[in-house]
Amino acid sequence: MVMDNEAAMKAPVSFYGEEGRFKGIFSWIFSTNHKRIGIMYLVAILTFFSIGVILGILMRINLISPGKFISERTYNSLFTIHGVIQIFLFIIPGIPASLGNFFLPILIGSRDVAFPRINLMSWWFYMIGGAIVILSIFTGGGAPDTGWTFYAPYSIRTTANVSLALVGVIFLGFSSIFTGLNFITTIHRLRAPGMTFFRMPLFCWSLYATAWTQVLATPVLAITLLLIILERAFAIGFFEPTLGGDPILYEHMFWIYSHPAVYIMILPAMGIVTEIFPVFAKRTIFGYKAIAFSSLSIAFFGYLVWGHHMFTSGMSDTARVIFSLITFMVAVPTGVKVFNWIATLYKGSIQLDSPLIYSLTFIFLFSIAGLSGLIIGTLSLNLYLHGTYFIVGHFHYTMFGGAGFGFFAGLHYWYPKMTGRMYNEKTAKIAWLTIFIGFNILYFTMFILGLEGMPRRYFQYQPQFRTNHIISTVGSWILAAGLILMFGNFIRSLFRGEKAPMNPWGGKTLEWTIPSPPPAENFEKIPVIEHGPYKYE
Repeated sequence: MVMDNEAAMKAPVSFYGEEGRFKGIFSWIFSTNHKRIGIMYLVAILTFFSIGVILGILMRINLISPGKFISERTYNSLFTIHGVIQIFLFIIPGIPASLGNFFLPILIGSRDVAFPRINLMSWWFYMIGGAIVILSIFTGGGAPDTGWTFYAPYSIRTTANVSLALVGVIFLGFSSIFTGLNFITTIHRLRAPGMTFFRMPLFCWSLYATAWTQVLATPVLAITLLLIILERAFAIGFFEPTLGGDPILYEHMFWIYSHPAVYIMILPAMGIVTEIFPVFAKRTIFGYKAIAFSSLSIAFFGYLVWGHHMFTSGMSDTARVIFSLITFMVAVPTGVKVFNWIATLYKGSIQLDSPLIYSLTFIFLFSIAGLSGLIIGTLSLNLYLHGTYFIVGHFHYTMFGGAGFGFFAGLHYWYPKMTGRMYNEKTAKIAWLTIFIGFNILYFTMFILGLEGMPRRYFQYQPQFRTNHIISTVGSWILAAGLILMFGNFIRSLFRGEKAPMNPWGGKTLEWTIPSPPPAENFEKIPVIEHGPYKYE
């Protein structure tokens, strides 16, 4: 990629110093600058993530000695709100809304997204939705206690404040839809001259595939949750069996959204590590088109496999075989990505800094997630493991080990560009090691608990499970210590870190051709693109 470097060096003041009609905090919360919106998303997302982590640790402490710390009702509410926050407020919006918002226009050579005001509105919807979810804990009949899936008929019958939480999730859904529409339009309409689809950075391809999933799948969730609210308010009989409703219909409608949502979570993380590998191996990406099309393939197959969450619900054997087969087919485009990532590293001049370490960890943890997913995608094994802690372990290896570590990789990779400061690399590596050890102690133990027959979501358990619960809980403390160290490093570096050069990693994409942090308008002169983004000689 080529641009006028002299023009870049003369670029105006960074977006942090941008002036407008408002001053102070109002210059942020009413800003339509995509970078400011990305930063506001990032701060909000990490705040909610911290709340979710605290709730998770409280659950783990209780499981050392159930009943000594909290009641059964409180425990049900804890894992419900923990799930809602980590899924709808952290994992789903995490990468697209923060890093995607910040870097997508820069990566394609644009000055902003296609609809800046809708972009700001999506942030407001996110904040309103998050506030409503938190408010539901303290009002009405008490915090929701249904689990993050809000399964009927219990979500209809419980006296907990489920309806308000569902309203919050619907707002979050609209935020996701608006972001997806904005990204699709931006990629189609605002690419720089010469920026063809096959010259786009692969992070943009992952955001593009994710955006289509957000736009097409999220309305199904909004409709489904609205039906639950109407059912609770007016006893209509959509899902309540005593009124002629069908609770299995709710499962179908919920997972028609929620399995594509898994790929909303994981595809952007795959895009981030795809950006990182060629930079830290100093090699051109291996199999550009294969990676691009595999992103679209994963998004496509994501719409077709929702039924593998329902193998024990009573569906026909034919349906179970078909859903199991398609589940195994999803592994093919994922395997293509892993092969291309490793091939990119092969014979590379590898620079083992923290972004690459987190990316390699992503491959390791997501591979465990994928292999365990194939185990529970097998019908005979699923009938035994469904509803056990094995599912909890698989889910967290996929979401946290995959999307979470991809997110952390992106934060370490783009932190110098976003802030203009360098973090302490030694501290970052110590934090990674602590997080890695704590993560595997916490969640791998859950695979063992599941194989032993420990049911998930249980407040009490038989004595033979206690040792592994204690081990898992200790892992949660180690993981939390690593997270505190990682974010402490970021916060300290924000004020005391060395000033970041324009291109600290030697990257070839457009964000590394402009100052750190970027100017308010990104480019003084729109670049003209002459070749693909990963050309290393």
